[in-house]
Amino acid sequence: MGNFQYEIRKRLWLTLAVILIAAGCAERPQEVLQICPGKGSAVEALSALQAHAHNAAPLRANGTCRLKYYADGKLKKEQFPVKLWLNPPAQIYLQGDVAFDPRGVVLGSNTEEFWLAIRLKEVSSYWWGRWSQAGRVGALLISPRLILEGLGIVVSGSETEADWSLSKKGAFDVLTQRGRGQKIIRKIYTYCCDYSVRKIEYFDVNGRPALTLELEDYEQVNEDFSVPGVVEITSVGQQADEPTCVAVKLTSVKPITFSEKLKERIFVRPEPEDFKHVYRIVGGEVLELR
Repeated sequence: MGNFQYEIRKRLWLTLAVILIAAGCAERPQEVLQICPGKGSAVEALSALQAHAHNAAPLRANGTCRLKYYADGKLKKEQFPVKLWLNPPAQIYLQGDVAFDPRGVVLGSNTEEFWLAIRLKEVSSYWWGRWSQAGRVGALLISPRLILEGLGIVVSGSETEADWSLSKKGAFDVLTQRGRGQKIIRKIYTYCCDYSVRKIEYFDVNGRPALTLELEDYEQVNEDFSVPGVVEITSVGQQADEPTCVAVKLTSVKPITFSEKLKERIFVRPEPEDFKHVYRIVGGEVLELR
């Protein structure tokens, strides 16, 4: 069981590259940030993030994905183009052109379900699950919630003040969310001058650091909503053969009006036909169906 879970985790990491919107796994010059007053309470900070999520607009984007990881002790790098469609609050469709297959990797979600299909020579696998059973990010690297947070839709109206506390760190307000036993679930770093989310730290079920998501170079979709053109995800305490960094850079972000025909084509979960492996994700656990 241990080896099986490790292989599943490794496969999920290798496909996480197509999920997030980011620029590259390299050191970047540190931005000199102005110091501005932050929010006065966790309630005010949450309200600002909820307002941003509420203003989320349908969009289409192109980009380039980069993946850096280690295999057999050697550094490996992958790069491939991706296309993304977002229809807030929950409909997402993303496809990656890998190994000359324009749909070598396909990820999607709607209000009920999410799915990931990889149709490559090395990996013929299909994962799916329900939003209500997804589990936290630290346990599930392919979480649809992580996808939305990578797009800057960070806090929903269902989250309560009691779960959160607010502190200050330099130019940032830091919202800390805690779960059972007061263990930290995540920390959200918001730049006080424009209240854009710049970093999210995720923690596992034991309250230990798991992932870091960094967001930069926000681009306006419309007057009230912007998405990060640069996001970078870094694993913390990864296994030797897992990637150290996953990133994608957007080349264009455009508003879109979805037709019913297009929504039915890309936002409805397809049946897992002709896949060698099929998995279902329940409560952060990966269950093999075949």
